[in-house]
Formats: sequence, C-alpha cells, structure tokens
Amino acid sequence: MLEVKEVQKRYRRKMVLHHVSFQMKEGEIVGLVGENGAGKSTLLQILATVLQPSAGELRLHGKRYEDDLKQIRQKIGYVPQDIAIWDEYTVEENMRFFERLSWKRRSLEECRNLCLEMQLTQWKEPVHSLSGGMKRKLNIAISLLHDPIFLLLDEPTVGIDLKSKTEIGNYLRDLAKKEGKMILYTSHDMDEITNVCDRVYSIGDDPFYTSLLKERGIVVERLS
Repeated sequence: MLEVKEVQKRYRRKMVLHHVSFQMKEGEIVGLVGENGAGKSTLLQILATVLQPSAGELRLHGKRYEDDLKQIRQKIGYVPQDIAIWDEYTVEENMRFFERLSWKRRSLEECRNLCLEMQLTQWKEPVHSLSGGMKRKLNIAISLLHDPIFLLLDEPTVGIDLKSKTEIGNYLRDLAKKEGKMILYTSHDMDEITNVCDRVYSIGDDPFYTSLLKERGIVVERLS
C-alpha cells in the first residue's frame, strides 16, 4: 500500500502542492488529471524520490520514505514524460545497458520477453528508427527491469498512435491485475483515463477534467 499524507511542495514563494493526501493499494491503476502546471509531474517526482517534499509523509508498504530511501527506490519504477533512452543503440543494447544499472539482474531472454509482452518486437533495430509508440514501450520495459511494485507513469502515451496506446493500456491492466502492481498514471486523454484506470484523482483548481469524467460516469476525487 502507498500512503501519502499532507504532502506539500514549495518553490520559493510558490506553493505547487497543497496538503495532498491519498492512498493506493496493490493491483490498482489510479489516474491523475489536471491542467498543465497543476503539480501532476511534481507529485510523481516526489513519489519517485526524484524530488523531496517540503512537508508531509510518504509510506510504501508501511515504510517511511525518509527512513529507508534506498530500499524504497528499489520498489519504484518511474517513466517521465521525456523519453529517456539511447537513440543510437538498438532495443537490445538499451535493455542490456539499463539492466546493468538495475537493482535486479535479468537474463537477456528476460529482457527480450519484457519487450515482447508489450508487442515490441524490433529487438535488433536502432531506437532512432522506431515509431513514437515503440519508443514509449521501450521506456516502460526499462522501468520494469528491476520488477518494481509501484509504477509511476507521467504521460506515457503522449503523441503516439491509437494502436500503441491501446496495447500499452492492455499491458498495464494485466500488469496490475496479474502481478498486483500499483500504477499511478497521468494523462490528458480522457478516453485513456476512462479505459485504463480503476480510480481517478484530480489536482489543481480547474474543474475541466473533473467535469469531463463526471459526464462519463467516473467519480473523481479532488487532491488539492
């Protein structure tokens, strides 16, 4: 279980996150919606231990982030908005490279299977020759190398084709239900949020996304 209690983030005089509190349990995909600048990426970076909160408490499986940061990091997979892979390397070379940096050792076959599970079959192709959807799939596969229990995805399907979006969504649902992983997912695509997520939180002052989802019968809980 993830527990977020009264988390705040301030940049100088600007308060970006205001007393954010929520919980997640194993096997859930939770959506996070809001306008640009509302704090979605900041919250994900805090949960991924990239940023420190200005106040508040975070617990993963009962352990406080500040007490056991190294062990917490080993349980988290994080996919930022920007694609973070080597363009000049092949898919295989990227997986080999990031496997060496991973907390967990993986065989070459296991690395390839992670890609194949997401319909990423271009194993020997250089990344610069791949479509945007295939690059996004590779980014997600890399984040799963160390078998995290908590996966943070910041706009993981932005700018890609519908087929790749659908394949990624199907894969994430299987990952949550079959392996019990917790997935926190941001997107501006309301079809995607509706189809992929079990629950939805909104962040920020703009009610636009909340209203759109309400029209679809989706109850959205406000975080800040």
